[in-house]
Amino acid sequence: MQSKRTFLKAAAGTALLATTASSASNALLFDRALKNITGGVIPISVQERQARVARAQALMQEAGLSALLIEPGSSMLYFTGIRWRRSERLTAVVIPAKGEIAVVTPYFEEPSVRESMTFGDDVRTWHEHEDPFDRVSQILKDRGVAGGTVGMEPTVRYFVVEGLKKLGVAVGDGWPVSYGCRMIKSPHELRLMHKANEVTLTAYAMVWNRLQSGMTPEDINALMRRAQGELGGQGVWTMALLAEASAYPHGTGLPQSLKEGDIVLMDCGCSVEGYQSDISRTFVFGEPSARQREVWDTVRQGQKVAWDAARIGQPAGAVDDAVRRYYESLGWGPDYRTPGLSHRTGHGIGMDGHEPINFVRGEKTPLMPGMCFSNEPGLYSFEEFGVRLEDCLYMTEEGPKWFTEPPESLDAPVGRLAPVPNA
Repeated sequence: MQSKRTFLKAAAGTALLATTASSASNALLFDRALKNITGGVIPISVQERQARVARAQALMQEAGLSALLIEPGSSMLYFTGIRWRRSERLTAVVIPAKGEIAVVTPYFEEPSVRESMTFGDDVRTWHEHEDPFDRVSQILKDRGVAGGTVGMEPTVRYFVVEGLKKLGVAVGDGWPVSYGCRMIKSPHELRLMHKANEVTLTAYAMVWNRLQSGMTPEDINALMRRAQGELGGQGVWTMALLAEASAYPHGTGLPQSLKEGDIVLMDCGCSVEGYQSDISRTFVFGEPSARQREVWDTVRQGQKVAWDAARIGQPAGAVDDAVRRYYESLGWGPDYRTPGLSHRTGHGIGMDGHEPINFVRGEKTPLMPGMCFSNEPGLYSFEEFGVRLEDCLYMTEEGPKWFTEPPESLDAPVGRLAPVPNA
């Protein structure tokens, strides 16, 4: 087993850049083979967003909240369709427990904000010398919900909370409202996630057999970014880890260069109409060793154990427990120690790459139809290598279903697309 020092010297000594000719050849192959596969996607409609707002209002009334305040991000997009960015200047959506939504934004941003709106016309603007929280307070009065508690998502920034408190507005936990809506995906949302996963899996199929000796992680990432982009993916992200670097789930700063027998661990995704994919694959460049095959096969079985444990009504944490029992029976771990599974078995996913609820020890939330998760029980041996296979699933009354079906063999390591949800 190489030490980090030995790995560093070996990697530096063998580092090679992919040749210009190879890069040009790969680009030409992509130009001929890839086309946008998202053209037929149906975006979320105004009616769907309005139904989400109605659902949020019902949950607010159950929770005793007078309104929900949302900053720019995935929840703002989820409820309103507004794509905006966070800055030091407040732009926010207020969803009252009754009545129409309203937007607060700087005066000079109003035309652009209105351009992004899909419904509603109440936009309250503020000038640079004014307090934007006065506008929020006025909205609450106009909707007849002043004096109640305004729910805040966990991502709402401190200055927003403090700005409201200074005006005497009570703030509370808005998580049960926003994620009470977002946690359970509709059939339409599942289809958008399926398409995003199709983009990423198709890109893997293009990239994995184009790996060449001497490639760096950035060379591999560039191929994967381009493939997903040409296929129609947006917000593309990639990660490629080689050899010992694969033992550290989110990578290392050590120099890496692909050589015969190396593990190649990739974790990549994109979005389609705001909905995410997240797929990990582990390849071997050249002929796998017996040890590499053994660990890869164990991780694949770990995915099956997680799949079998994911049943409606069971606590989400039971999935993680089942995988750890299996790994520990083989001498991995125990618990979260390495060599072993050092992270949770899976995370929620939807419009954000990581959403509640997780497949993690102690999570008692019962599994329900419409919940979506990654299934990624990787195994990692520091200073040796790691293996991670990650496919996302969604829960149905009958149990879990895949967006992408995991590969069954290291010799055919891409897997295949699962049927379209509710097709």
